[in-house]
Amino acid sequence: MMEWNALLSTEKLGGETALPEVFARFPVNPFEIDYNHLINSASFRRLQDKTQVFPLDKGDFVRTRLTHSIEVSTVARQLGMMLTGDTSQYAKEELRRYRMEIPSVLACVALLHDLGNPPFGHFGEALIGEWFSSVLDRIQYKNKPLRAWLTPQMASDLEHFEGNAQALRLLAKSRFGSGINLSMAVMGALLKYPTDSCHFRRNDPDVKLHKLGYFAAEADVFRRVTDTLGMHGADGAVCRHPLTYLMEAADDIAYATADLEDALSKHLFTLEEFIACYRSFYDASAIEPKSAQDYTHRLLLELEDALRAAPPEDGAHILHAWLLQARYWLMNAAVYSFSYHYRDIMDGTFRNELFDGTNHAFTLHVLKEITARFAYDSRAVLRLELAAESIVTFLLEKYVSAVLYCDKAYQTPDAKPTSADRKYLVTMPERHLQDYRAARTGDEGTDLYLRILAVTDYLSGMTDGYARTLYRDACGIT
Repeated sequence: MMEWNALLSTEKLGGETALPEVFARFPVNPFEIDYNHLINSASFRRLQDKTQVFPLDKGDFVRTRLTHSIEVSTVARQLGMMLTGDTSQYAKEELRRYRMEIPSVLACVALLHDLGNPPFGHFGEALIGEWFSSVLDRIQYKNKPLRAWLTPQMASDLEHFEGNAQALRLLAKSRFGSGINLSMAVMGALLKYPTDSCHFRRNDPDVKLHKLGYFAAEADVFRRVTDTLGMHGADGAVCRHPLTYLMEAADDIAYATADLEDALSKHLFTLEEFIACYRSFYDASAIEPKSAQDYTHRLLLELEDALRAAPPEDGAHILHAWLLQARYWLMNAAVYSFSYHYRDIMDGTFRNELFDGTNHAFTLHVLKEITARFAYDSRAVLRLELAAESIVTFLLEKYVSAVLYCDKAYQTPDAKPTSADRKYLVTMPERHLQDYRAARTGDEGTDLYLRILAVTDYLSGMTDGYARTLYRDACGIT
C-alpha cells in the first residue's frame, strides 16, 4: 500500500538555491514554492497563446490553455481542500494531516497538466505522431531509414507523440540544470499514464494504460520518481499516484463545462439546441447506474426552469450559472468517489475514472458529448485545423532535416548539414541544443533520437502565433 509520507516527497532532481535566512520566520509550504516557480516560468506563460478548443482564434473571450490550466488548478485545489477537510461519514482521518500539502500539490499538477502540449491543441499533438509515422521509413540518415537507427520504443515514442510524456520531459530537464525544478510529489502526480509507448493500450480496462506517460529518454527519471514516491502496488507494478485521479477529475470538470461557454459565445449553438441535445442523450440512454440519469435529469429541469423565468437575452448568464452549479455537483461526486474507493486507490488496484458509477457519471458524459458535437466538431474548428496541419508538418520537415547532421561527431564528407539546414539551426533556440549536449550518450542511434526530440521540444514549446509566424516567414508569406 502506498504511503503519504513518501507520496508527498519534496525531493527534487536538481539543486535549488536556498531561501534567504529571513524566510525562516515564515514557514513556507515547499509545494507553494513549486507553485511560484511554475507561475513565473516561460513555459507556463506561453500557454496564453496556445489553443484550448479554437486554433488561431482572434476573440478575446474564448479560453486558451493558460486560462484552462488556471481553472483546472482552482478546481483541483478545491478538491484537495474538500477531501482533507471532509467532516462527513466518508472522511478519511489520516488525510487531515496533509491539509496544507495535498491542495498545494494538486494546484501545481493542474497548472502543469497541459504544459507539454504543442500548439493547436490535441490536433497538433496528433499531427506530430502522424507525421513521424509517415517519415520514419522515408527519411534517410547515412543511407538507412530513421527507423533502422531507433529502438522500437524510440520509434514508438515519436509515432505516438504525447503531451503528457512531453510535460514530464520538460520537468526532467532540471537534472541538467534547465527546465522547471519541482518536487517529486508534483512530478509523480503528473504521471497520468505510468507506462511507455510500447505497452499502452487505448481500450484497456485500466485507465492508467490508455496512453504513454514517458519517453525512452526519461526512463531513468520515471524510475527514480516512482521509486522515491513508492508508486508500486502489491505486485510491484508501477501504479498511479493517488492525487492523479483528482487532477484528472478537475480537468474533466473544467473542460466539460467551460468549453461549452466558449462555444455558446461563438454562437455555435443556442440554448434551445443545447436542451434538445441534452434531452436526446437522456431519453436514449441505458447508462448505469439509473440514479445517475435521475440526477442528470434534475439538472436539466433546473436549467429549463431558469430559462422560463428570465428574458431570452439572459441566456449566456443563465448557462454560466447553471454550469457553475453542475461543476459543484461534479466536484462533490469526485471527492465522494475518491473516499469510497480510497483503499483500492492506495493499493494501486483502482482501474477506473473517479466518476464511474457515481450519481453524476451521466452528467459528465452528456456534457462531454454535447461539447464534442457543438465545439470540437464544429466547422469553425475544422477549418482552422486545416491551417494548423500545414504549419506543423512544414516545421517538422524543415527542423528534423536540420538536426540530422548537426552533431559534428557524427558528420562525414557525405553526411553533413545543407546550407538550408544550417539556416534553420540558427533560428532554433540554443537551449534545445544545449539540452541535447547534456543528454548525449555517445551511441549514434540514441543521439539521433535525442536530436529529433530537440525538435519536438522546440515545436511543443511554440505558441500558436509563433508557429504561424515562423511558417509564414519561412514560406515568404506576408
